[in-house]
Amino acid sequence: MLTQLPTGEFEARIEAARDELSAAGHDALCLFSATSVEWLSGFHHLQTERPVCLAVTDDAVEVSVPRLEADRAESEEFPTIEQVHVYYDYPGNDGGDYPVHNGRTPEEAIAAMLDGLGVERVAADSDGAPGYWGYSGPSLAELADVEVETVDWVTEWRKEKSAIEFDLMRHSAMWGNLAHRYLAEYAEPGKHELWVAKRASLDASMSMLDALGERYESHLRGGFPAGCGFLSGENTALPHGLTVNRRLREGDVLVTGASANVGGYKSELERTMFMGEPTGTQRNRFEIMLESQSIALEKSGPGVPCADVDQAVHDYLHEQGVLENAQHHTGHNLGMEAHEREFIDRGSDEVMQPGHAYSIEPGIYFPDDAGYRHSDTILITEDGTEQITFYPRDLESNIIHW
Repeated sequence: MLTQLPTGEFEARIEAARDELSAAGHDALCLFSATSVEWLSGFHHLQTERPVCLAVTDDAVEVSVPRLEADRAESEEFPTIEQVHVYYDYPGNDGGDYPVHNGRTPEEAIAAMLDGLGVERVAADSDGAPGYWGYSGPSLAELADVEVETVDWVTEWRKEKSAIEFDLMRHSAMWGNLAHRYLAEYAEPGKHELWVAKRASLDASMSMLDALGERYESHLRGGFPAGCGFLSGENTALPHGLTVNRRLREGDVLVTGASANVGGYKSELERTMFMGEPTGTQRNRFEIMLESQSIALEKSGPGVPCADVDQAVHDYLHEQGVLENAQHHTGHNLGMEAHEREFIDRGSDEVMQPGHAYSIEPGIYFPDDAGYRHSDTILITEDGTEQITFYPRDLESNIIHW
C-alpha cells in the first residue's frame, strides 16, 4: 500500500491544469494556498506570513519562496518544480546590505517570476497572497503587470479523488482505527481527557512509524501522524466543543474522533461511547442517532444528490421528534483537509460521483446533557459506496468497561 503520491500523479494534474489554461485563454495559473500548491505540484510547506506562489504555464512550473523554504523547494523531493525564485523574508526585510541576500521583497520576487515567464493573463486562487498570520500585501494585479481572474479550479478538482488518493485515505482509516482502540482502552474514571487522548495518539503514532519506517513521509511538524481526541459529559452537547480541564467520570457520554495523516490525506472516524452502562434514555438516543447514520449510509451512492441524503436524515429525525436537537448537516467531502467541498446538505446541488469521499455524521444534541454522533468515511465508487472506517458502530461495542 502506498504512503505517498507518486510523481506521475502530480504530472498528470499539471497537464490537466495546462489544458484548462488553454481552454480559458490564460497564460499561467498562480496558486497561493499551501494546500492547492501541494495538491498540484507535490511541494508541501508550512504556510506562514511569508507568501509562497506557484506558477504553472504551458511549459514551466516555477515557485517563489522565502529563503527558509528554498532548500526544500530545490531538493530532489519535488521533481515537478523546475525553478525556484527566492526572497529573504517577510515582513519588511529585503535582505538589507548583505550580498548573500538578494534584496528582494516577496512581492518583487513574485513579480520577477511572472515577468520572466512572460505572462499577461493569470488565473489565480486569490488575487495576491491571502492574509495569513498577519500578512498584508498588494494584490497580484498591483505587484505585476498582469490581468488576474480568480478561480477555484483546484478546490473543484480536489472533490474527485484518484485511485491512489483513495488508497491513502484507506491507510489513514486503518491507523485512525488503531488510535481509537487505544482511546477506548485507556479511558477510565479519574483519567484526564487530555491524558487519554495524547497517550492513545502517541502509542498509535509510534506503531505507525515503526511499521512504515522509511516509507513514512511527514507532512507535519511535531504533530502526531495518528491521533484521537474526545469530548466528555455535558461538553458533548456542543458539536464543536473545546477540550476542557476535566477528568472522566462513570456515566459520562463521550464523542470521540480519530484519524491519521498518510501522504497528506486524512479520514474521519467518530463514535459515541459510554463510560459504563448507559441509561435507558441514553440507549434510546444512541439508537436514534445510529439509525439516522444508517439511513444516510444506505442512501449514499453514485448519482445520488447530496440534498436527498440530508433530507432523508432530516425526515427521520422529524419522525422521531428530535429534529430540534439536530444542529448540522449530514456530512462533507474530505481528503487533504478535514472539510472539503461539497457538503451533504439540503441546500447543496452536488450529486455524489465516483471519486468523491464523504463523512457521514448526523448528530443529535441535548443541551446541558449530552450529544450523540458517529462519523464514518465513505468512498463513492462506480458500484456503490465503500466504508473505510471500521470501528464497530453498535451500542454494546461502544460501552467502555474498566
